[in-house]
Parts: sequence; C-alpha cells; structure tokens
Amino acid sequence: MPYKVFLQFVFWKDMNSSERREARFQRRKATREAKRHEKLSPHDDFGRIVDFDNLYRAYSASMRGVAWKESSQKFQAGAMRNLVEIRRKLLAGESVHMGFVEFILRERGKVRRIRSVHISERIVKKCLCDQVLVPILSASLIHDNGASVKGKGVHFALRRMILHMTKFYRNNGSNDGYALQIDFSKFFDNIDHKTLFGLLDNSIKDPRVLDLTKMFVGTFGDGKSLGMGSQVSQICAIFYPDKLDHYIKEVLRIKYYGRYMDDLYLIHNDRDYLERCLHRIVDVCASLKITVNEKKTKIVKLAAGVDFLQGKYRLMPTGRVLRLPRKGPTKRMRRKLAKFKFLVDSGRMGYGDLRTSYQSWRGNYMRRFDAYHRVRYMDKLYNDLFILDHRHRR
Repeated sequence: MPYKVFLQFVFWKDMNSSERREARFQRRKATREAKRHEKLSPHDDFGRIVDFDNLYRAYSASMRGVAWKESSQKFQAGAMRNLVEIRRKLLAGESVHMGFVEFILRERGKVRRIRSVHISERIVKKCLCDQVLVPILSASLIHDNGASVKGKGVHFALRRMILHMTKFYRNNGSNDGYALQIDFSKFFDNIDHKTLFGLLDNSIKDPRVLDLTKMFVGTFGDGKSLGMGSQVSQICAIFYPDKLDHYIKEVLRIKYYGRYMDDLYLIHNDRDYLERCLHRIVDVCASLKITVNEKKTKIVKLAAGVDFLQGKYRLMPTGRVLRLPRKGPTKRMRRKLAKFKFLVDSGRMGYGDLRTSYQSWRGNYMRRFDAYHRVRYMDKLYNDLFILDHRHRR
C-alpha cells in the first residue's frame, strides 16, 4: 500500500461520522472547482477581447440592424482602421467609452430612460460579453433562469412554467396547490455596483477583464443602476440574483421554480411553507440590496391563475394549463387601431405599416394564449375598419 494512501486510511479510521461526511463534501467540492476551472479558464483571458478576429466578429454582429444609421456608416467606411484603433486603446488601457445618446420611452405609464452607445463601444461590449462574460457568468445559472441567454427567452420560460404546473398535477393528482409570485421593484435601477463587483471578483480572475467590465458598469450611475439596452447590463442583471436562485433550489428545496429577470414564481402544495419561504427570500434579497415589490408579491391558488410574462396561467382540474392573455394589451391594440384609422385616412400611415403592427400583436403576442374568440373579435374590428373600408373606397 502506498504511504499516502496508508496515511489517508489511518486518518479516516480516526474520524467520526460527521468528520468523514465533511471530508467527502470537501473532496467533491474540490473536484467540482477543478472541473469548473478547467472549463472556464480559457475564457478568463483579456487576450480574447483584443484578438482582432474576435473584434471583427463582434463588429459584424453589431452592425446587424443598425447599418442604416449615419454613425454606423461612418464607422463602416473605415472599419479596419477603426478596429485597429479600438484594439490599441484596449491594450494601452485607455477608455473606450464615448458617452451616451439618451432618450425617454413611455410604456404603459412607465418612464424608461434609455442610453444608447456609439457603435465602437458597442463592438467592445459585444466582444467582452461573447468571449468572456457570457461563458463564465452563465455557467453557474440554474436551468430555469430563462432571460437573455442563447437558446432561451420568453417562450422557453413559459414552456418551463407550463411544464412545472403539469408535473405538479401529475405528482399531486389535483390542482390543489399554490404559487408564490415575486416581483422586484425597479430591478435595473437598484442593482448595487459594490455588491455586483464583489460577485464578479469571485467569478473572474483576469484583472484587465474586471477593470473593463467595472468601467462599463460604472458609466451607468454613481454606485447603483444598470442601463437598459446594454449587453453588459443584461448579462450582469441575469447573474446578479444567482445567489437567490440557488438558495431557492438548494436550501428551500423548491422543485417548481422559475425566474425571468425580475419575475419569479415558486409552486408548492403548502401555502404556509411558501409564506416561510417568502420571509427567507426577502432576507436574501436584502443582502443583495434588491427591493421586493410588496404590491405585486402574493400567494395565489394555481386554479385561480398565476400572472407571469404578460399572461395568466390556470391549472385546471383536468390537468390542462389554460393560457389567458391579460386584458390590457387587447385594450391598447383596440385604441391603436382607432388611432391608425385616423392616420391611414389622413395619408400619414400606409397599409403596410398598419398590417405589420397588427400582425406583430396577433402573431408574436396572442399566439401564446388560448384566445380564439378574442382574436376573432379583433380580426373583425380590423377588417371592418380597414379592409372593407378600403374595398368600398376602391
């Protein structure tokens, strides 16, 4: 027997059961950390960001959909020279931030401050995220975190929620269960930079990558907030509550749980247990400086319906999940059609733009739901206002 193995045997023999259990846990933890380091260490490298091929790929991807802009066309005219200059600035440690173009969006009574960046800065952010941040930060995300990750999205999150409800019914034999709905208040605006930087320090080791990421985050505010529309903001916002996701899955042992950015749901058959979970979740959120929206946070019956991503999902006594749209989007589209009628009649809007807007609502939004009669009603309104009126005029 080798001397090292002999020593391990001797020490193991002298341990009690709890010490052996702790030793096994530490060995498994060390093995996991070694595998994680082997998998992610190639991405934790500033050289991937300044690699010219990677910068050119980021440039090609960043130009999609914005090539019509004047600033994009100016950059494209001297693309190779501009990419070389970006690489020189990165290697020299110079700032690549060129300020923001700010504008306000008002959506359903909410005022959103959007800050757009120059194409050259967008290229650096794209390269940073694709080559470093996304591979490293997404490695620890739970499967049911469905926002803004390749291969996931809104439809993925909705499919997972429906699957969770269906599995709950199969395991319990009824729809007698509850869902805890949680919403974060002004999630992007309240993300604390110091807390985020601490989380990044534990995941990324290359100091130049950290400095570049922190510089981009710091441009959005003094101490807190992330700007909407930035790819760096998106991956950081997805990663920021990762501690909460693992706490819910691993400590609270909630099997049917999902999160899409700042919308969460927990499904369980015990209402009292969900109330206890809520108190613990609030404590974890407080440690991350996340504010829970008390008005939108509630426990509801699965039979009554769970609000998630602009829809309501009811678990029926038969096990079917009934997917219902909210009334608000239908009301807004009905009002839009009335406004579009005036714009079309006055010649300020063409039938092509009108059809694109209506089909976007009908196909992209309403196709998620069981809303046959509502769509038929809106189709009739659309035809009466535009199709029949257009034929009558001809």
